[in-house]
Amino acid sequence: MKYFLLYIKQTLRFVLKPLSFLPAIVMMCLIFNFSDQNADASSALSYKVGVEVLNVTNDVLDKGWTDAHISELSTTYQYYIRKLAHFSEYMLLAITVAFPLYVYGLRGFPLVIIAGAICVGYACLDEYHQSFIAGRSPQKKDIIIDSCGVLAGVIITRIVGWTGRMTIFRPLSNHKEVRE
Repeated sequence: MKYFLLYIKQTLRFVLKPLSFLPAIVMMCLIFNFSDQNADASSALSYKVGVEVLNVTNDVLDKGWTDAHISELSTTYQYYIRKLAHFSEYMLLAITVAFPLYVYGLRGFPLVIIAGAICVGYACLDEYHQSFIAGRSPQKKDIIIDSCGVLAGVIITRIVGWTGRMTIFRPLSNHKEVRE
């Protein structure tokens, strides 16, 4: 049984570790596609997301808002919705970048530096990319917001990784490698 568990563990590591980078690539593609929208399409998407969030808020909190009021609120808060989207997408990017690095053994401050550099570098390239899109322009403020999302994502990854190592995966790490 011991050899069987060891075999399963080694097989899972061999198969799953390289695939752990796939979510980061998907997130980068999503961010690129959002940035590739012209200003009108981007504003329309932000407005639509705002309307959906406010509809859910209205239903959950039973506010009794009319559709016209929800539309007005979505227009009013569109700036904040866009900035929250920046923060959120880069927080998810940082998690998807930092997790595979963590799986491969990068821990502590080096994880923060390397994952942070990758994600903030991507944010800079993304803002530069927006300079070529009609009605869009690069903004330093967005890079700062993106960087805050990156920091939050890396910290979340470190907390979840450390907690997992100290709880769920601790029994697996106690098994010594069997060599023949």
